[in-house]
Amino acid sequence: MKVRRALTAVAITTGLVFTVAGCGGGGDGDDTKATESSPAKSDKADKEKAEPESPAEEKVLAEVTGGKSITLTITSAVRDEGGFLTVNGKVKNGGTSRWVPVSWNGSEKELTGNGASLAGANVVDKVGKKRYLILRDTEGRCLCTNFRGGFAAGEERTWFAQFPAPPDSATTVDFQIADMPPATIEISEGE
Repeated sequence: MKVRRALTAVAITTGLVFTVAGCGGGGDGDDTKATESSPAKSDKADKEKAEPESPAEEKVLAEVTGGKSITLTITSAVRDEGGFLTVNGKVKNGGTSRWVPVSWNGSEKELTGNGASLAGANVVDKVGKKRYLILRDTEGRCLCTNFRGGFAAGEERTWFAQFPAPPDSATTVDFQIADMPPATIEISEGE
């Protein structure tokens, strides 16, 4: 029994040694070339992961400045098949002190629990003469970005807001929020 265990251990050890030696490469001929080229591929893949391609320039649909040097930029307005209009952009505090967009949460009682957010935003279809308020869930939370903690001086953040989509005939709408001037934006169709 002891002899069998010893022979089994020797056989397993020998198999492992040959396996490790086989994986190590270092031979001559085609094996060396394959081993040498593999790290190059790996290095290239690692560099691609570490250095992502620079994003394409964002298209600016509209930009307005108001209040205390606050700049609101709109980069997209997409009408989804589900009947939603999703607006995206950036907000930048160009002032010298912290800014909290409390007035942006809107005056509707249902929206008061949204804090400093885009809950008070709306879009206006001037041709159809209709205003669309921000969408909200069953608990009154807006389908929009909440700016917890406000903005430090010079800080910029991205945002989104969702509205019911105006009819297909509406190709432009005015985005409005609090004391900011209205921003006319062109609607694009989603996929």
